[in-house]
Amino acid sequence: MEFNEKLQELRKQKGLTQESLAKELFVSRTAVSKWESGRGYPNIESLKAISKLFGITVDELLSGEELLDISEEETRKKENNFRSLAFGLSDVGAAMLFFLPLFGQKKAELIQSVSLLSLSQTAPYLKISYYVVVIGIVVSGILNLALQNSEQEFWLRNKNRISLLMNIAGVFLFIMSQQPYAATFLLIFLIMKAAMLIKRQ
Repeated sequence: MEFNEKLQELRKQKGLTQESLAKELFVSRTAVSKWESGRGYPNIESLKAISKLFGITVDELLSGEELLDISEEETRKKENNFRSLAFGLSDVGAAMLFFLPLFGQKKAELIQSVSLLSLSQTAPYLKISYYVVVIGIVVSGILNLALQNSEQEFWLRNKNRISLLMNIAGVFLFIMSQQPYAATFLLIFLIMKAAMLIKRQ
């Protein structure tokens, strides 16, 4: 008998609904529904709580293959959480462009290094573009950190793409507008993200 069938049977034997089981285990009803339909497994902590609640061992709940699946899923979740944290922190780190002197600005015959906030000798449309891209990257980072444990399908599928696209847009914008230091700053983050995604393959 598979785990999902065992869980369903144990729950019914104890006269619990999915909702009441969820309350006992401190998880959402959706999580219990997912487990019982065979679309996923609980994490190790939830497994311990289930075995304690029903008075059986984890080995009685799961087959060896299912234990391996859970272990792989836990490892994958940890990797995804680490990646989300790294992407989020690097994107939030783009806010340093507002304060670090990475933008070139002509002053008389010299080129002066200034921060984005101090940039004044630039066409307004270009300065607005800089602000939009940098704020976009920072917002992407904040969302990545805030929604790290989100189960939302759209977000899970697209969070890395959004982060990468915003970063690529920033690199191209700064290269095209001849701001090599700002472009290099974002390029370092972009390379780091690409390396993490390649390592995942």
